[in-house]
This record gives sequence, C-alpha cells and structure tokens, in this order.
Amino acid sequence: MNLVKIDSLNWLLDGDPAIRWQAMRDLTDASPAAIEAERVRVCNQGLGAEILACQQPDGSWRVREKPAWLATLFTLLLLRATCIGPAEPAVQTAVARLETGLRWNDNGGRWELRPRETGGNTFFEGEVEPCINGGALALGAYFGRPSDSLVRRLVGEQLEDGGWNCEAPESVRSSFHTTICVLEGLLEYERALAVAPEITAARRRGEEYLLKRSLFRRLSTGEVANPEFLELAFPPRYHYDILRGLDYFRSASADPDPRISDAVRYVETRRQPDGRWLVDRAYDEALSVDVGESVGQPSRWNTLRALRVLRWCEGKKLTQSSPSSSKE
Repeated sequence: MNLVKIDSLNWLLDGDPAIRWQAMRDLTDASPAAIEAERVRVCNQGLGAEILACQQPDGSWRVREKPAWLATLFTLLLLRATCIGPAEPAVQTAVARLETGLRWNDNGGRWELRPRETGGNTFFEGEVEPCINGGALALGAYFGRPSDSLVRRLVGEQLEDGGWNCEAPESVRSSFHTTICVLEGLLEYERALAVAPEITAARRRGEEYLLKRSLFRRLSTGEVANPEFLELAFPPRYHYDILRGLDYFRSASADPDPRISDAVRYVETRRQPDGRWLVDRAYDEALSVDVGESVGQPSRWNTLRALRVLRWCEGKKLTQSSPSSSKE
C-alpha cells in the first residue's frame, strides 16, 4: 500500500465512529472483535448517537419547515448508512417508537405521517411512491421490520425495462433515481429473510437496467444520461450517482461486472492528490443532524465508499473495452 493510501486510511480511522468502524471492516485486516468493539461506539458517540438523541417523542425526526415524513425518512437513511448495530437496545427503542407512534395517511394525495390513531400503514409498510417505499423497505429490513406487503408491491411495480419510476404508469421508462432506491430495499429485504427466487429475479432485472447503461449512460446513444450522475454526493437521499451505484453493486455482488468499468475509471479520476475524494453535492436539507462535511471539501464518506469499491475491484480484470464505445 502506497503512502497516499495509508494517509487516506489513517484519515478515515481518525473520523467519526461510524466511519472508523466501516473503514476497519472494509479496508483493513482488523480482527472481528476489534471491529465489533468499534461498531458499538456508534450508538454512544458521534453521528449515530446524535441521530438517536434527536428523535421526537412521537417517533419522528423533524426539521423546521419540512414535512415530518421527509426528515424522518432521510435521517433514518443516514442512520442506516452508519451501519449502526440494528439490535442495539437504543436502536430498537427508537424503531419501536416510530413504528407504534405514527402512520402513513393520505391527505388528499399528499402522504403524511400522523398519530397512529388516524389509521394507515406503519412507517415501514410504506406509502405509494416506489422511491420512498424502496427506502422504507431498506430501513424496515435493516432494523428488523421487513414488510412482505411492501416488497410484493414493489416487485409488482417493476417496469418492462427492468427498473422503477415514481411517475409510472404515466411513464413507461424507468428512472435511475427510483431504481437504485428500490434495489437497495430489495437487497436489504433478502438479507433479512434469506433469498426468495421471485425477489432475486426482480432485483437482477433492476441491476441489468443499470448495467446495460454502464451505470450512467443513455442506452440509445451511450452519452451521459444526466451530468448529476457524475457528481459524487453525500448524503444522496433519493438521488442517484455512480458512486452510490458502485457501492450498491459492491455490496450485492461477489465479483464486479465488466460493464461497471467506465464508472470505476471515472471514480478513480476524482481522487485528489492527497488520496481523498471531495463531496460534490449534498442533499442534506431535510436532515435533523449536521453530517459535518461541506460541498467542495474532502469527504470521509465519499473516500470510504470510493476506497472500498476500488478494493473490491482490485485483482479483478475488468474488460478494457469501453461499454460506451458502441450502442447497446
């Protein structure tokens, strides 16, 4: 390992417990006992502890002038990104408070979280939009509340091209944004309840939607589908970018598919001379806590995710021919 890589790793290990324990797990040969001891700190120190402390008595997380459902969903997604131990008592208390305290309720087409007496789905059973429901499914599965009804709904909403779109059925073309949200939810559900052939098949079709497009290109022309896909964001909320896509495939796959090679090379080009990656964009306006990073500045979160993607690809010979060199 060269000095730049060592410096980047040491920088991560000097960070928040949520960063430190994942860096130990994904980038070092630390013992399982040492890694788990560091993970326990996430509940008691740093970002994870701050998120838990911000929960309201009704189970929600709130931000001034933002809907409760929005702040709750995206703050919980950030908590999941810390990989906090889901069985920790403090975590289970927070999850139970949300599950029993609030319900999704349709207020004339605008879904809201309301007291449980109003009826409706629990938070982890979701509402109507697949991008939101993908997040709700991932959260429920991760925190021990997997929803069978929600996963069936999402599988039933898969479009012909393999992905998902919140604008369906008006739109018959899938969205990168919605598709990554649903894929993350399906993967987390499978991990919680073991492999189910129907769900695995749906997830593989969704993965093919992204892989056929090299994770960021138009299928028809090979051009970049959206310049924002090349902006490495943290937190991403429901927005897609290639680092989020790559980190999903790292988590889901034993070996990298050759069709991710363009995306991997692009991420490599974004490494700074000091071995770190910047945060290009932050979708943090509905969070109850401050992530502690600024756009245009070095990002421990992006550096962690980029390094573990590259480590996953090390020793794997991706095809050198660019999938974008011809139309698919």
